[in-house]
Amino acid sequence: MSLSASLTVRVPYGATDQMGVVYYANYLTWFEMGRTEFCREFGMPYTEWEEKGIFMPVVEVRCRYKHPAHYDDFIRVETFLKEIKPHSLSFEFKIYRDSDDKLLAEGFTKHGFCDRRGKLVKKPEPFYSKLMDLLKE
Repeated sequence: MSLSASLTVRVPYGATDQMGVVYYANYLTWFEMGRTEFCREFGMPYTEWEEKGIFMPVVEVRCRYKHPAHYDDFIRVETFLKEIKPHSLSFEFKIYRDSDDKLLAEGFTKHGFCDRRGKLVKKPEPFYSKLMDLLKE
């Protein structure tokens, strides 16, 4: 799939340990920021999904750490639409340090389409069609 979005952030002090190395769970936060930016960039901000009663809980996540990020690094989160199905979608992520373009981490998240009560949406929801149309462009 070819849809992608990019986001650059500076590593804050609070995201690191005493050695100035980013705590591993913060990469998942950056995955979330990348997904949020991806949806916003393609005209489907999370607020719009939720207003229509669609929620996207994470049902699977993977992160492979390659090199550490440090306090004050600028990192770039590249987010790609990996897979879309009528009831779920997956994103792929690559996180780079901007100064040397070194790949720091990569992974994916898989999300189900659920209603407000957490029940799987059985019929294709409206965003599925919009994403499929974007892929055709």
